[in-house]
Amino acid sequence: MKVRKAVIPAAGLGTRFLPATKASPKEMLPVVDKPVIQYVVEEAVAAGIESVLLVTGRGKDAIENHFDVSAELEAFLESRGKREELAQVRAIASMVEVTYVRQKEALGLGHAVLCARTWAGREPFAVFLGDDIVVAPEPCIGQMLRVFEARGASVLGVMEVARDQTRKYGIVAGEAVDDRTLRITGIVEKPAPEKAPSTTAVIGRYLFTPEIFDELERTGADGSGEIQLTSAIQGLLRRQSVYAYRFEGRRYDAGDKQGFLEATVETALAREDLGGPFREYLKRLAKTL
Repeated sequence: MKVRKAVIPAAGLGTRFLPATKASPKEMLPVVDKPVIQYVVEEAVAAGIESVLLVTGRGKDAIENHFDVSAELEAFLESRGKREELAQVRAIASMVEVTYVRQKEALGLGHAVLCARTWAGREPFAVFLGDDIVVAPEPCIGQMLRVFEARGASVLGVMEVARDQTRKYGIVAGEAVDDRTLRITGIVEKPAPEKAPSTTAVIGRYLFTPEIFDELERTGADGSGEIQLTSAIQGLLRRQSVYAYRFEGRRYDAGDKQGFLEATVETALAREDLGGPFREYLKRLAKTL
């Protein structure tokens, strides 16, 4: 079955970027001149996704406004003859069908995905985490879609991390299917390095069969009051196969200050309009350090 829909949880408080995120959504922080969440939506569209559900929360109105039509701004740009900027603004509002639902309480990633149940229905769907930008010749989720179509089962995007970084990720154990694909045999949320079953870490890209919703409801809240997506995936493993795919590309954790800075610098360097002058600036700066 074709994957037409994508869910993007975007209700987090962004505490790692305070005070910038006190009044502004973390997903709207710009990497050069484009908000983080737009990179994510563009990846979905490039892979053929037709409809996106953004799971938002209080104080996230700027995200909705960003993907909406801005008649006043468009009229201003048109009156000033700013055709390139006008085309950019109009493209954002028309790139994909966007729907919104509010996660009224911070009850975890699993709960955010569960908020999409009515909207997704009985279709398979993608999940993108709004903090993760993946730069690749082929969209990361597009690479994963090939595995999904071949296997007819849920697929998680994964990458290798250093052993001392396992406590930041969900870590999978699995059996190799080919050079990039594993059939998952187990998954653990943020294990200590000495307890991690591997160094294969899940990043913010998922393709799920609709049965994940049943598992999320069965899982319920943990001791912290949150519904853990990892626990639901572990439950899904008891019912059907789940695969992990080592995608090709560069992943940035734009929800982390270091990752955000790396994404900004490397994105600027890759731009035709900025790369040359910015590279020369960095060379001059390096000589002063």
